Amino acid sequence: MALRIEEPVIFEERELKDYSEPVTPGELREGEVYFAVQFLDDKMMVIPVVETLVYVGHNLSPDDVTTFYFQDAESHRQGLSYTSGEDQVLVYRQSAAHLNHIFEFERALEVLMACSLRRRRHEKQGAEHPSSHS
Repeated sequence: MALRIEEPVIFEERELKDYSEPVTPGELREGEVYFAVQFLDDKMMVIPVVETLVYVGHNLSPDDVTTFYFQDAESHRQGLSYTSGEDQVLVYRQSAAHLNHIFEFERALEVLMACSLRRRRHEKQGAEHPSSHS
């Protein structure tokens, strides 16, 4: 489904930092939506992959120490539980040290905007577009 905009929209101007701001363990709230932003290219800068996740809790198994659990948003939206063992549910376990790719919406957007600027710079330098490789 395409988004239809009646009038041109100007997005608010913002200064992008030269670093990303992922969530911290203390900011995570059960049932809230977060975005995993990772990169496929060798320089980890110009081919982003974004996945929508729902935080479902931490230390959910007896042997966990600092493990944070995220469920794919689609199965969560369908009412499927991460504990159901259903094949349609994807569960991601992350340690506190590996939350550096999990963002709240606005911070994920900033990561993607910075990526867009790097892609433009990459193209201006006359390099082949990174997504043209198979």
